[in-house]
Amino acid sequence: MWLPIDSKFPTEDYARLQSAAESGDPGATQSAADALLRALRAAARDIHDKYVNPPATTDFAIMFLATEGLYAEALRQPAFVEELLQKHRVVIAGPTTVSAILSSLRMGFQTLAVEQRAAEVRRVLGGVKAEFGKFGTWLGKVQRQLQTATKTIEETGTRTRAMERKLRSVEQLDPAESATILRLPGVPAIESGDESDSDDASQGQSALSEEMDSEAGILETI
Repeated sequence: MWLPIDSKFPTEDYARLQSAAESGDPGATQSAADALLRALRAAARDIHDKYVNPPATTDFAIMFLATEGLYAEALRQPAFVEELLQKHRVVIAGPTTVSAILSSLRMGFQTLAVEQRAAEVRRVLGGVKAEFGKFGTWLGKVQRQLQTATKTIEETGTRTRAMERKLRSVEQLDPAESATILRLPGVPAIESGDESDSDDASQGQSALSEEMDSEAGILETI
């Protein structure tokens, strides 16, 4: 959105007013003042017709008077400033007031924008609050699951240490022989020879199985 600002300076009318005031002629002074006001009204109408085009622009414009004397003369006329604002939507500004007017307008538009977004901000904060409550619930669930997993790991460690204590008295086999007996992946099975070798292997495996079953029974009673 644009804010129209135009500078006007009716030089001839203002010069005649100054000359009449210096000569002390009340009639000439009033006549020159009326002519100056007509020039300013025409300038305000021109600004409104050329530049004020809402919503592309604000619904008002600023007429900048370049000298303090001209600005003071416009303010001295009764109800002249209000007339231009109501009829032509034009605000008069002088050298000392234009920056203050612009700063005030900027702050006013920013406040309006914040007020327009206030409802949306409240909705967003409400949604965040609801999701934050759910997030706390999820964190509680994760904490309970972690506690369960930690307890399970501790119990597994206790059982592992118990099994290690029981296995200390068992003779440890050669790694290759152990892998063959336990049928670990990647280890070929033992090729069968004569019947006596097969019977011996079967008896050995049966004895090992019985020993392992007996050891498992011991571990279960721990």
